[in-house]
Amino acid sequence: MTGFKLKTKDGTEIRFEYYKEAPETSKVFDRALPFTQTIMHARVSGQELWSDKAPKLDVIQENASVFAEPGEFVIAPNKPDRNKVKNCLGIFYGEGKLIDCCNIFASVFDEDFYLLKELGEKIWREGFQEITFERL
Repeated sequence: MTGFKLKTKDGTEIRFEYYKEAPETSKVFDRALPFTQTIMHARVSGQELWSDKAPKLDVIQENASVFAEPGEFVIAPNKPDRNKVKNCLGIFYGEGKLIDCCNIFASVFDEDFYLLKELGEKIWREGFQEITFERL
């Protein structure tokens, strides 16, 4: 289990590698693959692509933070119940800060970062886009 990729309708593929620091989240997310999501641009958290209809992962908080680095992929665990971003996933292509803790469990391949940034700017300008997530 090394990672996953996202694919756009125009055929762009962007690869992500799972973090060793989040083994349970990575394992549960990998089991949810493949799936398709409508992704939008965040309004307040910075340069982030997100969805509020992420796969429901029955996983604890691990490697959790409100601070994510450019290129990182986050997903909110279903517990604790008070989590304000339950059922959300986020993909940071620049600076950002979440409103509650998410599990940071993957990062874009260095050589694919420019593709992620292009996708982020495209969704910022053009709006929602359907993205498919698949295993590598």
